[in-house]
Amino acid sequence: MVRGVTIYIVDDNESVSESLSGLLRSCGFATRVFASAEAFLTGYEPADTACLLLDVMMPGMSGLELQERLRSDQRLLPIVFITARTDAALHAKLLERGAVACLIKPFNEEDLLAAVRTAATRAVARRE
Repeated sequence: MVRGVTIYIVDDNESVSESLSGLLRSCGFATRVFASAEAFLTGYEPADTACLLLDVMMPGMSGLELQERLRSDQRLLPIVFITARTDAALHAKLLERGAVACLIKPFNEEDLLAAVRTAATRAVARRE
């Protein structure tokens, strides 16, 4: 278990966000949920040791655009992407740009938790 890490969940589907948040909280993680990339940018606490569970396709700013924005702002959060798209080129691009994982919906709980634990471990390592 990785302690002291906030998992920020950014997904425009409220039921998906709440389900993910409930699962992660049941595993001991602190979570914060945002319905859009724009809401995340205004609510994110840069002092937090955090990682991001991020939907690729959302209205407004996409997950890919948020990843680019964070990179350009030198906010290097470990990111686990979730998507319904089975576009191998997109997945490769996300991973090439530093994502920890890109999970295709529907994904299983074990894969999600493994990816989040890896991202949380990276967040702690960056803090140290």
